[in-house]
Amino acid sequence: MHFNLLTILGPTATGKTRLASQLAQRYDGEIISADSRQVYIGMDVGTGKDYHDYIINGMKINYHLIDILYPNQEFNLFMFKELFAKSFSDISSRNKLSFLVGGTGLYISSVVQNYDLKKADFNPKRIAELSGLELEELKNHFISLNPKVHNINDLKSKERLTKAILVAEANEGLKDFPEINSLVIGVKTNRDEIKRRITERLKKRLDEGMIDEVELLLKSGISCERLESFGLEYKFLSLHLKGELSYEEMFQRLNAAIHQFAKRQMTWFRKMEREGVEINWLNGADFDSACTIIDEKMSAK
Repeated sequence: MHFNLLTILGPTATGKTRLASQLAQRYDGEIISADSRQVYIGMDVGTGKDYHDYIINGMKINYHLIDILYPNQEFNLFMFKELFAKSFSDISSRNKLSFLVGGTGLYISSVVQNYDLKKADFNPKRIAELSGLELEELKNHFISLNPKVHNINDLKSKERLTKAILVAEANEGLKDFPEINSLVIGVKTNRDEIKRRITERLKKRLDEGMIDEVELLLKSGISCERLESFGLEYKFLSLHLKGELSYEEMFQRLNAAIHQFAKRQMTWFRKMEREGVEINWLNGADFDSACTIIDEKMSAK
């Protein structure tokens, strides 16, 4: 089978990025990040941008979709897919292999499972035009745009039909999204080991200035509410800096929240497997085992 993408996924603190960089060097590839927070400039320690992970034997592995927006800007699934497509095409045009790497399950699924997303233009003028049509006219128009209607409930009210039509009419949809056939490798380790790594890593990041980073973001004009919306580190450190949590409370609650997050990530990956995605699991970030899987699967006819 011909694979044109290698996906490395797994819960937090399993060494995915380092492994992906090693593999990218071995197979002449570049990394596309699937992380919903590493896109933001200035959010480095809290999101775990370990830039040294991208340097293998003194050589820097190229990465994409990291440090591309400021924290006051929005980032969403549609933007991710759009930027993924651009990065993938760029990497492919240079005859290199793309590695999709990260722990944001929704982003990974959207590529590996090929979610069909279109960017609807909800402008008031078009909404008014559609609202002036009778229900039957709206139905006929929607069916002409979308003969394979998945959700018949969209046809039962004018409001829902109007929204469905706007999505179907969207001409900015990802019509030219590349056809993806991904080999997926998962990195996991036992629960106790993940817990230990998460706690150790949290202590290390606090020592490395994670609180200073959040203070700097607040001073730069990013609101507490905005930082809290990023969850985990930014949420609990903001509450600590506002005086709502002591250092000890912040540490305990944040540590517990990251453990819960790792469990949710594994739940998502299991869901992908139930939906037919084959994930080749490694016990830890095992480079040799990963190479064996890649060599076998890439050469199989």
